[in-house]
Amino acid sequence: MHYNKTITLKKSALCTLRNADFDDGAAVLDVFLLTHAQTDNLLSYPDENTFTANDEAMYLKEKSDSIDEIEILAEIDGKVVGTAGISKIGKHAKVKHRAEFGIGIDQKYWGLGIGKALTEACIECARKAGYSQLELQCVSENQNALNLYRSLGFIEFGRNPLGFNSRNSGFQELVMMRLEL
Repeated sequence: MHYNKTITLKKSALCTLRNADFDDGAAVLDVFLLTHAQTDNLLSYPDENTFTANDEAMYLKEKSDSIDEIEILAEIDGKVVGTAGISKIGKHAKVKHRAEFGIGIDQKYWGLGIGKALTEACIECARKAGYSQLELQCVSENQNALNLYRSLGFIEFGRNPLGFNSRNSGFQELVMMRLEL
């Protein structure tokens, strides 16, 4: 799946949103490790990552070649500052209508509108791929993210009070949300 759009952010910065591909492997891995070190709201810690830059490049090539999955990067002045993507929940008939969404943005670029733009891009791609439901999980303390998702039409359908077991703060409640497409 392919996506390419240039947007103007708050403070008039230009940001390119495009599907990440093989050549972006090292840069995407770098921003993945950075974002996972900057916040306790993401699934894993940098030291749990086993991907090399080449592994990431191959993963991105698979996503780029896919008709129903994508990894989109946000780039400012040639620098990758965040990524977001959609992945199918599964291949079985009972779940092939569902995709999941994930996002990570370098903390230096929070508050500029990149999160909203990446989320909207992923929603657009999920619709294009034919999914009827996009799902995500969000740490309940992450009110900025929850507010963003709600503003885009996501609704809460459950909570897992022991969703994450953080090294820093113990158990974190996860809010499960979905968007009908």
